[in-house]
Amino acid sequence: MMIQKKSWAGTLTKKYGRYWYKFKSNKISLVGLGVIVFVAVIAIFAPWITPYPTSAGLYVNFSQQKLPPSLAHPFGTDEFGRDLLTRVAFGFRYSLTLVAVVLSISVAPGVVLGLIAGYYVNRWFSAVIMRIADVFVAVPPLLLALSVASVLTPSAINAMMAVSLAWWPWYTRLVYSIASSLRNEDYVKAAELVGASPTHIMFKEIFPNALGSILTKVTLDAGWVILIGAALSYVGLGAQAPTPDLGTMISEGSQYLPASWWISIFPACAIVAVILGFNLLGDGVNDMFSSSIK
Repeated sequence: MMIQKKSWAGTLTKKYGRYWYKFKSNKISLVGLGVIVFVAVIAIFAPWITPYPTSAGLYVNFSQQKLPPSLAHPFGTDEFGRDLLTRVAFGFRYSLTLVAVVLSISVAPGVVLGLIAGYYVNRWFSAVIMRIADVFVAVPPLLLALSVASVLTPSAINAMMAVSLAWWPWYTRLVYSIASSLRNEDYVKAAELVGASPTHIMFKEIFPNALGSILTKVTLDAGWVILIGAALSYVGLGAQAPTPDLGTMISEGSQYLPASWWISIFPACAIVAVILGFNLLGDGVNDMFSSSIK
C-alpha cells in the first residue's frame, strides 16, 4: 500500500482557504476590503489616472480658482485653481504612506517588548517595560503626537515619527496580556521541558496565538493613524505645501466655507471613506480569527 504524504503547500493552502472562507462570509467586511483596495489602486496609479496631475505639485491657475464641481472638475478647484479630484487622489498616497510607516515602526517593537514582558512576567525588566508603556498610554495619542510634532520642524517625516512614538505602547500592552496568560499553558510548559529556548517559545509558541489579535488591531488602528495624521496637518504640523494632504486641504478650505464648500467637504469625505473601510476590514479580520469552522 502506498502512503501519500500531505504536501506543505497543500496544507498551507487549506489553512488559509479556511481563513478566507470565514472572512468572505461577512459581506460588510468585503465592502471594507473593496474600499481599501480601491483607494490603494488610486494612490498607486494617481499620476496616470488623475485628470490634472500637475495640480499635485507647484501649480497655480487663478483663472480657474474656486470653481464648483463640474464635468471638467468633478470635485471642483481650490483657491489656487488646482483640481481637487487630483489632489484627493494624491492625498490618499500620503495617508496610506503614513499608515505603512507608523505601523511598521510601532508594531514590531511593541510586539517584541510585549512578548518579553509577558513571558518574563515576574522579572524586574518586565515591570520596567510595562511601567514605561503605562506612562505613554496615560497620554492620549493625539495629544502626545501634537506635543512631539510641535517641538520638531513641521514636515511629513516628523509627523510620522510623532505618531509612531504614540503608538507602540498599545501593542506592548496587548501582547503582554496575551503572553502572560499563555505562558502557563501546557504546550508552553512542554516546550520548556524539551529544552526549547525562550526565543523559540516566545516567537514559535506564543506569538502565533497572538497574531489574530495583532492583525485585528493593526487594521483598526490604520483608521486612527489617518485621523491623527489629518489632525496634525490641519493645525499645520504635518505635511507642508504643496504636498497634497487631506488634512491640509480641509484646513485651507475651511476659510472659504460655506460659499466654496467643496474645497473642504470632498477631502473630508475621502478621510471618512478610508477610515470606514479600515474599520469594516478590521471587523472582518476579527471574525476571521475568532470564529471557528466545524
